[in-house]
Amino acid sequence: MKITGISVQARDKNRVNIAVDGKYLFSLDVFQVGELGLKVGNEYTQEELDSFEQESQFGKLYARSLEYASVRPRSIKEMRDYLWRKTLTTRRRIPKTGQIVEKAGVSEVVTRRVLERLISKGYLDDEKFAKFWIDNRMMNKGASLKRLKLELLQKGVDRDTMERVALETQRSDRSELDKIIAKKRSRYPDRQKLIQYLMRQGFGYDDVVEAVDREQAS
Repeated sequence: MKITGISVQARDKNRVNIAVDGKYLFSLDVFQVGELGLKVGNEYTQEELDSFEQESQFGKLYARSLEYASVRPRSIKEMRDYLWRKTLTTRRRIPKTGQIVEKAGVSEVVTRRVLERLISKGYLDDEKFAKFWIDNRMMNKGASLKRLKLELLQKGVDRDTMERVALETQRSDRSELDKIIAKKRSRYPDRQKLIQYLMRQGFGYDDVVEAVDREQAS
């Protein structure tokens, strides 16, 4: 089978369409074309073309994963869950005919490669993620360290990393409590209800009472 066409996509100048024996077969990142040495007129076996198509999947998914990580830092577990969803078969209805079309998900081999590449390139780092999460999570609204630690555990950060980062943070429950009380006092004029609300946010009873008394005395 022979490559008969290599053309830049109209909507994405960084990708090119590969035609084999006169028919479109797959697309690749422009850098992948160079790495694989693909040229018009080259002939390949079906096995080789299958491997190129897997590279196509890898390139697309890697680019999408970078976009996902660019919105905000991601934990390794968050990215692993995102990639797992990409392996699932999806369905869509064609508007004009009403026909249901299924599209197979990406190979797990490809998702593992993408995850490994992201980690090796430094785009995924649970310690950096934990620092970001503790320093930025609900920065304006306030949040207890207990709550932040629980969120980090839920996002797959191991306990040792989470505890180490928590010890290094400049945030304190005292300052966070003062921040929340300033925002919520009008909503909870009753002292006991305010205390209960603050405890539901993960703060300890003694710290909450001290903060409420400090606010009332000011």
